[in-house]
Amino acid sequence: MEFRCRLASASGQISEGVYAADSETALRRDLEERGLYVLEVRSARRMLPGLGGLAPRGRIKVHEFLVFNQQLATLLKAGMPLVQSLDMLRRNVPNPVMKGLLDDVHEKVRSGTALSDAFEAHPQHVTPIYTASLLAGERSGSLEQVLRRYVSYVQVMAAVRRRVVSALVYPAVLTLLSIGVVAIIVVRVVPEFSAFYAGFDAELPWATRVIVAISDAVRLNVLLLSLSLVGGGFFVRWLLRQPGQRQRLDRVSLRLPGLGGLAREFAISQLSRTLATLLGGGIPLVTALDVASRSVSNRHIAAQMADITRQVREGQPLSSAMHAKGEFPDVSVRMVEVGEATGALQDMLNAIADFYDEDIETKLSRFLLLIEPTLLVVMGIVIAALLIALYLPVFQLSSALS
Repeated sequence: MEFRCRLASASGQISEGVYAADSETALRRDLEERGLYVLEVRSARRMLPGLGGLAPRGRIKVHEFLVFNQQLATLLKAGMPLVQSLDMLRRNVPNPVMKGLLDDVHEKVRSGTALSDAFEAHPQHVTPIYTASLLAGERSGSLEQVLRRYVSYVQVMAAVRRRVVSALVYPAVLTLLSIGVVAIIVVRVVPEFSAFYAGFDAELPWATRVIVAISDAVRLNVLLLSLSLVGGGFFVRWLLRQPGQRQRLDRVSLRLPGLGGLAREFAISQLSRTLATLLGGGIPLVTALDVASRSVSNRHIAAQMADITRQVREGQPLSSAMHAKGEFPDVSVRMVEVGEATGALQDMLNAIADFYDEDIETKLSRFLLLIEPTLLVVMGIVIAALLIALYLPVFQLSSALS
């Protein structure tokens, strides 16, 4: 077991550290035999909230992590030592998960562990690109600049994601509203009309009979339908967790008309900007490709990049390996080729990311201009068809009476 101890020496110096022992009693006895005064002993696992075990679970917000890196870069630029900077930043962190992470990182760095290795011990909270950036900063002696470059990278990627999500919110809300209106008509309105028409000894039009039959089937099997939807959701979630299934789904998404092109451009933009950030930090190309491939959200593109990384490691140019795969647009391959020839690969990768970010925004704007009126027209047609089917017997009855 590991215990975090607060100790005092005979000279009055107070220190903290993590010690391993079979029990707290044995640890106290061992420390006292060394001439140390034990002020406090607590389980190391309880002292690290959010890091697993018996600790409470949670997550670290992106904004909190970026603020920490900005503050750390500022303190390092001011000439403050790394250990002292970490100690200062961890004291007033409100998020217990973030505080637990920084406590552990501070303890490891104070005991001689590199900052990149200390953060790498917590893959559930930090990404591979972050630890790789820290490693590059430590090797080049420019940790402050690397931290600022990483903050800029995350901010740009977050801005792209926000634009994409914002563009898709309105169509999603409109679709859900349409489904809700149709569900209310089928479940609440149609039964009222059905009970009213039951008093007439006449055959209903086929359209009305179809709507009434659908309404009866939904109302009588609402529990079964609900369980089916919940079970289907859990099944899809389980299926996506199976090895290779997420990669197949991502490959299919790239083949979808219209949306597939957007998904491909977003993955290439994400890959290019990540790779440019790593190369700017001084990381070798092969290592940067390996880290960047693991940071791409599209698993199919990530798998293709893993093969490309192997080919580049064997001596093949990056542009040739990308062209052989056939998954990357010609414009991106040509720009990478120019970057390799001129020695400005990082600048070209940033240009690729900017180009596709602008193209994504333009295509999303066009998509919204088309999808919004289309959804409104479809919703109007469906609701109008339902109402006509419901009122059709009334129209026929009025004609017969007249």
